[in-house]
Amino acid sequence: MLLVNEALIPPDDLRGLSEDQIEACRTEYNVLSTLSNEGHEVRVLGIGDKIGELRRVIRDWRPEITFNLLEEFSGIVTYDHYVVAFLELMRQPYTGCNPRGMMLSRDKVLTKQILAYHRIPTPGFHVFPWGKAYREPRGLEYPLFVKSATEDASLGISQASIVYDAERLRERVGFIHEQTQSDALVEQYIEGRELYVGVVGNERLTTFPVWELDFGKLPDVQAGIATRKVKWDRAYQRRHGIRTGQASELPDGAAARIPVLAKRVYRALHMSGYARMDLRMRPDGSVFVLEANANPNLTYGEDFAESGHIAALNYEKLLNRIVQLGLSYRPEWRMFE
Repeated sequence: MLLVNEALIPPDDLRGLSEDQIEACRTEYNVLSTLSNEGHEVRVLGIGDKIGELRRVIRDWRPEITFNLLEEFSGIVTYDHYVVAFLELMRQPYTGCNPRGMMLSRDKVLTKQILAYHRIPTPGFHVFPWGKAYREPRGLEYPLFVKSATEDASLGISQASIVYDAERLRERVGFIHEQTQSDALVEQYIEGRELYVGVVGNERLTTFPVWELDFGKLPDVQAGIATRKVKWDRAYQRRHGIRTGQASELPDGAAARIPVLAKRVYRALHMSGYARMDLRMRPDGSVFVLEANANPNLTYGEDFAESGHIAALNYEKLLNRIVQLGLSYRPEWRMFE
């Protein structure tokens, strides 16, 4: 069973669709068509806010495994792990991260607290709770970077996210509160290279080659931040030559140290299945963990799949590997089989 958002049920054929329509369901289409071509019998279930439908389908279809592509439930991104928890209650095997790992990694503040406890380098930070009076932070040096503590996909991130004084900080925190209706997370801005590392596995972990976001021809004042346009606007990417690819000319030892760091984060956050770590590396070679992303984008040709291909896992092998990891994952209910 392929579990998707009800608005993203993929068509049988992409011909005749606009570029925007294709982009909206590209991941779902890629996964469905590839798994089907690999010989899997795949049924698609679109979920909105009715969990009872999922229960009925599991009872009636009895799928061997659920391939989970949900990124929200009932329009709320922080509810996606509840759906996976429900799958566990139904004793239904699934792909991707377990509920605990999803919950911990989704909460950016809690993630940073856990990383700090494990002495994993992450930028210094401060949280401005939504709906509470603004208080000037202490102990942080400008420039600072302001983002939502819960939203992903670069929502609310722009060049204005970097602030250089107290006045701009207060304005940006207010903007995040208003636009995302969530806590604002403020952290030290790390000047340097934007790196990603894919991780797959449950107990035994495999990392993909270190990947880098190349900001192309963007002027210095705009380069260095993965804004929503930089990440998702294909026309903007083509216009400015923005691309991602295997990181080259890393400092001595970095190619070995960074995967070890990614695995430490994966284990500290109790993740399983597959994930992508977002990092920044200063010119001196020091690396800081920004975020851990459970169940990252699986679109064919995007960062995670492309880095997997370099690691000898082409798209077909990658999806089959994810299925096998889901089948072999042992949640508590399997202890009683």
